[in-house]
Amino acid sequence: MGAEEKLRALGLELPPAPKPVGVYKPIVIVDQLAYLSGHGPLQSDKTLITGRLGDDMDVQQGYDAARQTGLGLLATLRSHLGSLDRVVRLVKLLGLVRCTDEFEQQPAVINGCSELLRDVFGEDNGVAARSALGTNALPGKIAVEIEAIFEIR
Repeated sequence: MGAEEKLRALGLELPPAPKPVGVYKPIVIVDQLAYLSGHGPLQSDKTLITGRLGDDMDVQQGYDAARQTGLGLLATLRSHLGSLDRVVRLVKLLGLVRCTDEFEQQPAVINGCSELLRDVFGEDNGVAARSALGTNALPGKIAVEIEAIFEIR
């Protein structure tokens, strides 16, 4: 089952592909690698999920924000590639979590994106090398920012 069919089977709807809010490209393709710029948790109504983990957000809310960010990554891929079926595999994921100094569950938050990509691309092709880091600030007070590298055909 291809990624597009899997997306439909999971009943997932992608938000509009986010537009750049600065001097950068949302995706740059070099050879067979697609580098996706940092994406935030943009919702279909064009609002962002904001908050700080360990303060006004709990792990589940952070997980949900990371999952929404993953949907945005998929929207950017589809918008630029024409189909998610062109994705061979996820290579690397970097997740930043806006959190308090005491918050230590960044990996559990970024799992929201990682599990989504695993479900869409499969265990072998949807699970990659990953980093999940805490930070004190992100643009617009968004809860998470995630960037990714995909191998494409």
